[in-house]
Amino acid sequence: MLNLLHYVRFFELMKNLLQIVDSLNEKLQKLLQKQSNLRSQNEHLTQQNLKLKQQIEDKQLQLENLQNEFESLRIAKAIVGSKEDKHITKLKINALVREIDKCIVQLSD
Repeated sequence: MLNLLHYVRFFELMKNLLQIVDSLNEKLQKLLQKQSNLRSQNEHLTQQNLKLKQQIEDKQLQLENLQNEFESLRIAKAIVGSKEDKHITKLKINALVREIDKCIVQLSD
């Protein structure tokens, strides 16, 4: 009777161990699937990140070109520009001429 009781307990323990192993196996499969999904998602995000970095570089280049063009247009406008721009330009030139004249006078002395 004692032997039979030992066998019954042994089989119950084995049954419990098998259930635990099955449960661990299911959890492992789920984790592996999640890992696969995360790797796929990471790859997609990495590619998207590279595309966005390239877009940023392109936009920065475009911005630099537009800034250069704006500066050229601003200079052209100052040369050909409105009466107000011409007046400001004349005032700046006159101020520079006065400074040059002062320097010449100081050098003459």
